[in-house]
Amino acid sequence: MRSGPPSRVAVLGVVVVAALALAHRDEIRSRAEAGLARGMPAREAALARGFVLGEDEEVDEATVEDFRRSGLAHLLAVSGQNVALLAILAMPLLAALGMPLKTRLVWVLGLIVVYVPLAGAGPSIVRAAVMGGVTVLATLAGRRSSRLYALAVAALVTLAIDPRIAADVGWQLSFAAVLGILALARPLRAAIGARLGRGRLRGALAEGAALSIAATLATAPLIAFHFEGISTTTLLANLLALPAVAPAMWLGMVVAAVAQVPGVPVAALNAIEAPLLAYIAQIAAWCGRPSWAYAHVRLGLGGLAASYATLTAIAAGAPVLLRRRRLARARAARAHIAPAGGVTPGSPISSVARPAGRLGRRSVVVGAVALAAVVALAWLPGRGGVEAAAPVPGLRVSVLDVGQGDSILLQPAHAAPVLVDGGPPGDGLAAKLRDAGVDGLGLAVVTHEQSDHAGGIEDLLGRFPVARLAYARLSRRLRGEARAAGADPVRVAAPGALRSGRLRLEVLWPPRAMLGEPIGRADPNSQAVVLLARWRGFSMLLTADAEAGEVPLDPGPVDVLKVAHHGSEDAGLGDLLDRIRPKLAVISVGAGNPFGHPMPRTLATLATHHVPTLRTDEDGTVVLDVGRRSVEVHTGD
Repeated sequence: MRSGPPSRVAVLGVVVVAALALAHRDEIRSRAEAGLARGMPAREAALARGFVLGEDEEVDEATVEDFRRSGLAHLLAVSGQNVALLAILAMPLLAALGMPLKTRLVWVLGLIVVYVPLAGAGPSIVRAAVMGGVTVLATLAGRRSSRLYALAVAALVTLAIDPRIAADVGWQLSFAAVLGILALARPLRAAIGARLGRGRLRGALAEGAALSIAATLATAPLIAFHFEGISTTTLLANLLALPAVAPAMWLGMVVAAVAQVPGVPVAALNAIEAPLLAYIAQIAAWCGRPSWAYAHVRLGLGGLAASYATLTAIAAGAPVLLRRRRLARARAARAHIAPAGGVTPGSPISSVARPAGRLGRRSVVVGAVALAAVVALAWLPGRGGVEAAAPVPGLRVSVLDVGQGDSILLQPAHAAPVLVDGGPPGDGLAAKLRDAGVDGLGLAVVTHEQSDHAGGIEDLLGRFPVARLAYARLSRRLRGEARAAGADPVRVAAPGALRSGRLRLEVLWPPRAMLGEPIGRADPNSQAVVLLARWRGFSMLLTADAEAGEVPLDPGPVDVLKVAHHGSEDAGLGDLLDRIRPKLAVISVGAGNPFGHPMPRTLATLATHHVPTLRTDEDGTVVLDVGRRSVEVHTGD
């Protein structure tokens, strides 16, 4: 019996409830946070908030690192999986209330609309929400939904909202995962199911394993391309965590919903959820802590294309192989039991291969779309920036005159601009960026959280488009401000790298092991992010405030050195200059500063090593226009 259309009263009720929920989402979120913390250990409570609400700020650094190295970091950021699990949870609960199918679907649509902003409205969950919405609307209209069509609509909608989102790594990974599932999940499920045998539980295991493997295979090349590293245990970790993930998510969602009613006890539900979260965290530790759990892989654009071409070939070939196996089994069965007349058309044996043929054609289409789209988009490094008009078809580096502070703008041709530090607050950084032809940043880096480096970036958040905010150490407050402003916080450590087109920023310091230790009273300068900027044959060492006497650096010869800590005394500077042999040094320093920077001894060391030196207090903004075979230097505002 077919379900009739939902009544106007039901639709109006959903609209009103959703509108009220959105208007009070901050209060709803606060009650959900409190409910998820009630009666649970601190680590598990923080994980529950990460799983359900996308809040990973309170997850301890060691656990975050375990999840990253084990390939389970996606669980700490709400994604399409959350939307799917929400719908699966809601449908039977609404059915228990006696709602017909189409009325249930309207309520599910309303829940998705409310949940997305509650969970932070990241690229992945927005994509899943649009896909889910398209599927629900198609069902309500009595039409068969197409996941590939829904994915295309999701891409168009998210791009219409923000065209620059195509360069967001999270957006790329989200769509790559879905394309991988569409192309690979069915043959993988068939192959795994054939091994496991029949049965509801075995079928569910085969389904979950196929989805995990397909998504992992589809996203691995992109992860290696963007982050130059990949977890070697990700498949194992995801398969081991699989049985606990959905129950933990469902219990967390129920707790977040029940906690909206004052006085309702949720500790009993949390007591069930806590061991599930502890189990997942233990899997992350087992699979993330070995030294071999994370491999550093440098995958260029050619390697990325080759990886997806291989996956496309697998997606196209797997159904053919499965079809041949089924045909062979069918022939064997026919030879054993069929009469001499053979098998009649339309019988189960004769039709067994038809779905595989359709699957093969669809896999080729999906694979081709993935190969073309993902490789093209992967070249875009970070949402939020537009190409600044560079005077040469290369790289422009501007050491901005921001007074007593650091702020280095890097503008690679045909890629999003990158800002390393923002100088002190109140120096009009946004105006300086616009004067440089920049109206948005693909990436901003806070080398360390001191006002003469982080203050200007803090001024930008919410007032100037910033796609990603990279850091090694950063307060929860500033990370929260970044998220609220639409910037994705990205933690970095050595060895690691960031990209923007052909521009590559190698992270030389601090080492990852240092990030797991409490900050204590350590000098933040010695824990500052040190980057080596590379573009074709050009290189520039960006030392922030990390003096060579405190931080061991040996990147090899470089073209330009940004002198550490505004030219303060540095006992290790002479040895560093011997190792890197720069052709130019730049000191970012304020005129008449009370610290006496740059120190005479530092200037003398540079002169002794015959390194030409420019300084922003005397020369103003220093601009380097880097071409294929030359570097032109300009000074002055």
